[in-house]
Amino acid sequence: MKGIAILGSTGSIGISTLDVLRRHPDRYRVVALSASTDVQGMLAQCREFRPQLAAMAEATAARALGEALNAEGLPIEVMAGPAGLQAVATHPDVTDLMAAIVGAAGVLPTLAAVRLGRRILLANKEALVVCGALFMNAARASGAQILPIDSEHNAVFQCLPADISAGLGAVGVEHILLTASGGPFRGRSRAELRQVTPEQACAHPNWDMGRKISVDSATLMNKGLELIEARWLFDARPDQIRVVVHPQSVIHSMVQFVDGTVLAQMGNPDMRTPIAHALAWPERHSSGVAPLDLFEIARLDFEPPDAECFPCLRLAFEAISAGGTAPAVLNAANEVAVARFLDYSLPFTAISEVVERTLAEFPHGPADELDVLLDADAAARALAEQQALLAV
Repeated sequence: MKGIAILGSTGSIGISTLDVLRRHPDRYRVVALSASTDVQGMLAQCREFRPQLAAMAEATAARALGEALNAEGLPIEVMAGPAGLQAVATHPDVTDLMAAIVGAAGVLPTLAAVRLGRRILLANKEALVVCGALFMNAARASGAQILPIDSEHNAVFQCLPADISAGLGAVGVEHILLTASGGPFRGRSRAELRQVTPEQACAHPNWDMGRKISVDSATLMNKGLELIEARWLFDARPDQIRVVVHPQSVIHSMVQFVDGTVLAQMGNPDMRTPIAHALAWPERHSSGVAPLDLFEIARLDFEPPDAECFPCLRLAFEAISAGGTAPAVLNAANEVAVARFLDYSLPFTAISEVVERTLAEFPHGPADELDVLLDADAAARALAEQQALLAV
């Protein structure tokens, strides 16, 4: 039986993961869970799954959780802060870690689990965006398996041959085609986009996601971060990765081969599918997702992304092409800008402006050590906060 830990158990990915685990009690046991501040959500999960360890990002939330668990007589250890996240990720009874914390906060605990050789179900984009080379080198050194959870990368993983260690070219891959829904504002002008509210940006037409990732999807930064992920997951050059807008979100990504073949992974837009695939791999088991009805779908549409209205995709290509600390700076600036947009202090269109100005002004360098990347992340956030004030 596998021992599962979840970083971010009360978020959308965490909840979907627990739903899949609930269906297979003979295969999995929940060892450790972490959340940010949702005490009631964590308490409910502790009641049902009885983990050995529960961690909250904030100390006040951890105290409240500990008191509630003690009142109910549940002997579950509670920890707080970065030490708590680290303990969840590295718990000795954990075989598989679901890394589902949004943002840079998930990087260090996930990297710690990689160094222990754990199997990583990777939903945290920032682990590869911020420190892709270090992350993959650590996985190779420890023998850790990295299984992608993003629907796009999981789709690519399913379409590729089992062994790509000799490189994509050696197995006949010409391009990886990442699909994008286009978000809720596909087809709108730049002027219309300036009036977008946080509520509108978080109302995705196809997927049920958290607020930050919903905004990233609306700006297409989500797809930009995904192309950086794909570069590291599949050892792909930037020119081997293309983005295709596919509004129905039925084809989750494709792989184009040199002989003209295109393999696509299809399914209903439900994150339980890639979660169940990664949990069971190389086997398969049920996810709870209804089968795809091709007759109901009837048609599949494709179009190129609008780089003028959604410049975040271009910025991501520029960052991965520049290499070094540039992707970490891109990610840090985007997190700051999205947070300012969500608290109503920055217009929607200014998100990309803050990111672009931060990238332009920040001195990029090599990314050979984790401390260098973390310092770049912190400095880029400070610079982005300044740029956000200027962009209002």
